[in-house]
Amino acid sequence: MKVELQNLTKIFPSRNKKSSEEVVAVNNFTFTIPDGSLVGLLGPSGCGKSTTLYMISGLQRPTSGKIFFGDEDVTDLSPENRGIGLVFQNYALYPHLTVKQNILFPLQNLRGKDKMTKEQMLERALQAAKLVQIDELMERKPSELSGGQQQRVAIARALVKMPRVLLLDEPLSNLDARLRLQTREEIRRIQKETGITTVFVTHDQEEAMSISDMIVVMKLGVVQQVGKPQEIYDDPTNLFVAKFLGTPPINVFSGRVENGMLYIGDDAVLAVKGVEDQNVTVAVRPEGFTLDENGALHCKLSNVEVMGRDVSVVSSHEAAITPIIRSIIDADNRVDTTSATVNYSLKPHKVFLFDAEKEERIYFEV
Repeated sequence: MKVELQNLTKIFPSRNKKSSEEVVAVNNFTFTIPDGSLVGLLGPSGCGKSTTLYMISGLQRPTSGKIFFGDEDVTDLSPENRGIGLVFQNYALYPHLTVKQNILFPLQNLRGKDKMTKEQMLERALQAAKLVQIDELMERKPSELSGGQQQRVAIARALVKMPRVLLLDEPLSNLDARLRLQTREEIRRIQKETGITTVFVTHDQEEAMSISDMIVVMKLGVVQQVGKPQEIYDDPTNLFVAKFLGTPPINVFSGRVENGMLYIGDDAVLAVKGVEDQNVTVAVRPEGFTLDENGALHCKLSNVEVMGRDVSVVSSHEAAITPIIRSIIDADNRVDTTSATVNYSLKPHKVFLFDAEKEERIYFEV
């Protein structure tokens, strides 16, 4: 099911009695979610991603704009008539019901032509349970399950109605690191098997990048960039996007361009053709550094962390905006830990320039 958002805006009244200033949670959001895809809404807390999800679900009504499921305008439809499955951050399971009863609950509320027999409901519930691999837990109560198992029950309950659109609101935030990894892989598997159009809300960029066909990066209710995860990582449109995506985070410096050469502090680090002389903000991905004893970028060495196949070199520079510089190099390279400095050359395709004030991308030729 294709989902189309047209100029979607949500404005909340001010909670401050002394101020009448309204809060714009989502501002003029226009985007088409392709049929059968998994799209991640990504951004920090308060960026409007969950509000967008709740407008798609029908739990919140947009101030303006339209929502289409396929060719059907669902803007004014109630949640139960939209054909959506919604999984909340806190699972929202009924503690007094068994797993089977929790999964059956949405089917028991169907009326009219959609009403099912008891046998049909049980068969559908078992299919959903098998899909998320909890069919052996059907008689347990939520309190007898682990966090990951509870999450699977919540997903099965959302899937049992065979929804047109599946909506996931930070579904992994209550799980530990290992379970998060396992469960996000399960979500991707389930989405591929069912082919249900899925919207996944998260503030964790690693989650969004690992399972999404497309991601939408948001800030203060405004869409910053839309695209495939790797494309956005490799080609951020502004400094916010560059800083938000990537683990470890991108390294940021104050720099300047003079006569086609990029300077970080006193170091002339890279030729940048086509850029006018100006002050710039320089962002370098951790993998964008090459250990080079003749390299132009001279950093003060702080620490070397061996991570198996890679080595993380922690250093500092007088022009760095980020507190530390973290570079990832191949473990075959040996860092002289007795030296006070470490020298790098930079990979041009891993270096991004931004306007020092507007923080918009400045493109250059190598």
